[in-house]
Amino acid sequence: MLTEQQRSQLDWAKTDNLLPVIVQHAVSGEVLMLGYMDQEALAVTEQSGKVTFFSRTKQRLWTKGESSGNFLSVVSITPDCDNDTLLILANPIGPTCHLGNNSCFHPATSDWGFLYQLEQLLASRKTASPESSYTAKLYASGTKRIAQKVGEEGVETALAATVNDREELTNEAADLIYHLLVLLQDQDLDLSKVIGRLRERHQK
Repeated sequence: MLTEQQRSQLDWAKTDNLLPVIVQHAVSGEVLMLGYMDQEALAVTEQSGKVTFFSRTKQRLWTKGESSGNFLSVVSITPDCDNDTLLILANPIGPTCHLGNNSCFHPATSDWGFLYQLEQLLASRKTASPESSYTAKLYASGTKRIAQKVGEEGVETALAATVNDREELTNEAADLIYHLLVLLQDQDLDLSKVIGRLRERHQK
């Protein structure tokens, strides 16, 4: 949440006491929505851990998901360099958009956002019938086979690089990433855990 110093530096007067708030998915980086907060809405958001806006149409505080149950759980709140806009990283519970989409800016998705969506799709295949897809069949084959595929694709990726075949390297690298994601899901690990470890190492 905001520090006391950050909170005191917010320029409410500049924006007629309503700060624009960009909400971004804490894992995928996808921009979920834009809203506005007055000082009370910000205080409620920090206290409850759920994104709460000031609705300009309803002229009252409005917690995202209060009627649908699709709340936005706050991970962090950061002001911009001018202290007149807020960026909230949040974990969504269900779709953010009232149209049922993950983002109000659907279908715009970054490359990293697509990787997150792929990870979610692979996770959903873990309990599916082996006959329904290659991914489900791979899960059914067991950890040893999944790990073996990661090894095979790693070798093939390296070989493609040694002969400077960029097209084949792209294909093999895609296969490697796919099978690695399957292996992580098989072990109940998300890619965010791996990224977190990279962050830790980067800071040393």
